[in-house]
Amino acid sequence: MTGPAVSSANPSFLQSDRVLARAAQPFVRFLHIEAAGGILLVVATLCALVWANSPWRGSYEAFWSTVIRVELGSYRFEEDLVHVVNDLLMALFFFVVGMEIKRELVVGELRDRRAIALPAMAALGGMVVPAVVYAAINRGGDGAAGWGIPMATDIAFALGVVALLGRRVPPPVKLLLLTLAIVDDIGAIAVIAIFYSDGLRPGLLLVGVALVALIAAMHRVD
Repeated sequence: MTGPAVSSANPSFLQSDRVLARAAQPFVRFLHIEAAGGILLVVATLCALVWANSPWRGSYEAFWSTVIRVELGSYRFEEDLVHVVNDLLMALFFFVVGMEIKRELVVGELRDRRAIALPAMAALGGMVVPAVVYAAINRGGDGAAGWGIPMATDIAFALGVVALLGRRVPPPVKLLLLTLAIVDDIGAIAVIAIFYSDGLRPGLLLVGVALVALIAAMHRVD
């Protein structure tokens, strides 16, 4: 026997007349807007700039210094909010972006490897030109060693601005920016690892190369 059929006329929680549902409906409608992510990013950026440059900037610094602790048996995680965002949430963000690029490489616009040439060249120019300009301006100064700082593209902010424009930006333009930013960030990370680290660990580097080679081999077999 099968259970009683659920009537399609029975509204879900968000569609009901409950107080919490009515309060959440405007927020849900906002999230369905394509530009919602860009709007949130711009608003958060403006709020952070005003807060950090206001007389209450001490509370801003204290907020990001908030320590988050998680204990599970013998395992203990303890980091401030800055490191949680930079090392955890940004890793998830780059994972999602990487999955999007993977999809485009397999079934999307980047299946033709020649299509990668334009964003790769644009990314190379986006790394080299800012570094050269920075080095020329700071030549001989105390900040000359920071030439690698302007090389990276703020991919989160760039994609947020694109999302803010919504459907007015054609999908190929979004893909170009996404690929450019990924290649640019990979190059910038390589520069930081080679020129700004205390020293490379060849063993761990070889493990990373081996894993990438394994993934590539599995893709070819599939």
